[in-house]
Amino acid sequence: MSEFHMTRIPAVELFPTVEGGRLPAKAAEGEPFPIRATVFREGHDAFAAEAVLVTPTGAVHSRTLMRDIAKGLDRYEAWVMAPTPGDWSFRVDTWADPYATWRHDATIKIKAGIDVELMCEEGARLMERCIAGRAIANPTQAPAPAALREVLTAAASSLRDRTLTPQQRLSAGLASQVKAAFAAHPVRDLLDSTEAYPLDVARSRALAGAWYEIFPRSAGAFQKPDGTWVSGTLRGATEDLPRIASMGFDVIYLTPIHPIGTTHRKGKNNTLTALEGDPGSPYGIGSAEGGHDAIHPDLGTFDDFDAFVARAKANGMEVALDLALQCSPDHPWVTQHPEWFNVRADGTIAYAENPPKKYQDIYPLNFDKDPEGLGDAIRDVIQVWIDHGVTIFRVDNPHTKPLNFWKDTLDHFHATHPEVIFLAEAFTRPAMMRTLGAIGFDQSYTYFTWRVDKDEIIDYLTEVSTQTAHLMRPAFWPTTHDILTPQMWTGGTAIFALRAILAATSSPTWGIYSGYEFVENEPRPGFEEQNNNEKYEYRPRVWEEAETTGIPQLFTLLNAARAKHPALRQLHQIRFHHTDHPEILCFSRQVDGRFTTSGETDTVITVLSLNPHDTVEGTIELDLSEMGVGESGGHGDHLVDLVDELDGRHYTWGTKNWVRLSPWTRLGHIMAVVPSRTHSTWED
Repeated sequence: MSEFHMTRIPAVELFPTVEGGRLPAKAAEGEPFPIRATVFREGHDAFAAEAVLVTPTGAVHSRTLMRDIAKGLDRYEAWVMAPTPGDWSFRVDTWADPYATWRHDATIKIKAGIDVELMCEEGARLMERCIAGRAIANPTQAPAPAALREVLTAAASSLRDRTLTPQQRLSAGLASQVKAAFAAHPVRDLLDSTEAYPLDVARSRALAGAWYEIFPRSAGAFQKPDGTWVSGTLRGATEDLPRIASMGFDVIYLTPIHPIGTTHRKGKNNTLTALEGDPGSPYGIGSAEGGHDAIHPDLGTFDDFDAFVARAKANGMEVALDLALQCSPDHPWVTQHPEWFNVRADGTIAYAENPPKKYQDIYPLNFDKDPEGLGDAIRDVIQVWIDHGVTIFRVDNPHTKPLNFWKDTLDHFHATHPEVIFLAEAFTRPAMMRTLGAIGFDQSYTYFTWRVDKDEIIDYLTEVSTQTAHLMRPAFWPTTHDILTPQMWTGGTAIFALRAILAATSSPTWGIYSGYEFVENEPRPGFEEQNNNEKYEYRPRVWEEAETTGIPQLFTLLNAARAKHPALRQLHQIRFHHTDHPEILCFSRQVDGRFTTSGETDTVITVLSLNPHDTVEGTIELDLSEMGVGESGGHGDHLVDLVDELDGRHYTWGTKNWVRLSPWTRLGHIMAVVPSRTHSTWED
């Protein structure tokens, strides 16, 4: 950034900016987002401000007039949208608005009979300035288009016509056609611009996606009569892709597929001693068969992997691969580059610890002894998988690696492969999570899994949607292969359903760990994770049996609603609605018609029970006028027509609506606002 420039009409405290503009703020193609600034000036004359969106080539893409959103605080806002990915920027233009100043002063003075001739003459001259394109300290002001000249010329003539009454002359200068002319072609006196601030506009998948996680070795795995296991393969996992795609998922996420070490290999449920045939944790990466750039022999070959990627793409899915930067004691790097590890006083290499937890099967990497060599090796590994069609990396524990390493690595791939997306799996301190996003991670795991009560859900959704969206994009997962929170232990199918609904409608990106369809909810004693954890054993599943839970059908409905409604694929706009029951949550997401292909505003209202055990009922209050939806009803009430995307039923709701939700019949609604119909034919 260059030295700070104070515009003639000051615009300060710009948003979105990161580190004063030294890092780009996040945006996504096709998603509207707000630009804000504090704008004010000396004295009482009127002014205006415009948000200017600039393309990667430096051309102005759009100019949007900013409006005052906090009366008395001089906070202005405009919503804009970048249609394509790239390194965009924005600035704020400010100017004095002589027409608004004249309109205010003339209205008061002429009504009071003060300076009538002076005010009329100043108004006429202002019309002539607009026609001629004469703005103070603004050489770029162009003459008014021919279509506006006639209107402005007539207004100037009337303002000087003394045969008319003062009020008639004033009305000529305030006519709607004149106001429209100055709105379309304002006189921008003292026009000035702020610095340009960078925007990293990512492709849409960086913002919105539906992930499905699998352990490829479980796909088709089976146990022989003698008790030994035969691993599933990538070819076997390929055959399951149509089922996953049929539920509407568009990202297939693979846990690590690399060779697994045998030294200190973990057994069932993280036991310290593996039994014969235990496959070990796929996060204990590396053996004599290779490291992070190799495929476990049991899973197949690179030809098999390429076939998996091709089949995924044919089914409309991208492949996300786990990037876990740690090594088993058997990883080739351990002998080839011992300087990349921590050596203890006794000469042994330190394994990973988070006291009292110990991970004897994993050696953490040391990024300080040979940062260039290790960084190059890791970037080479990432490039291998990009060359084989991986477009998304789910990065395991990035918060345990230096941020300057990530900044260099993410900058490298942003420049060489801007289509590649990196997700930070960092359940850690908020400052670290935000900074990982700020330096270039496209998405982040979040605290969603632990937000249970109504108030904390509202607070957290408000935070990720409106306070940190320019820094980090959230991914909501009800469970993962590592996390099974206490609320999931006892709520049965109902808690799995309601948390899926909440995740899918409250975040543009959501994800499911395979097995969710079976309501797998048995915790490992003493831990918030699955018992018989798939990280340490094969978990083949008979997917047809999952149909009895109804969860696969729910996934299909949720993903269909998300595909249909852009409101569910954007992050910045969320509104919460009052309910009089502590376990009924109601919120809406909305996209203005200016930003939809149909030209119509898209609004979706989610109503959800937070109680998986009991029936709850209560009243929901909707401020439909504030939402800009619906129409006035016959008895003075505001009414809106809705369709529930979960079952297709139609409703007409007003400002107050009673709902009854139950884990046995209906846990919630996903209500889409639809064009008005005759209310008598709809269900109230």
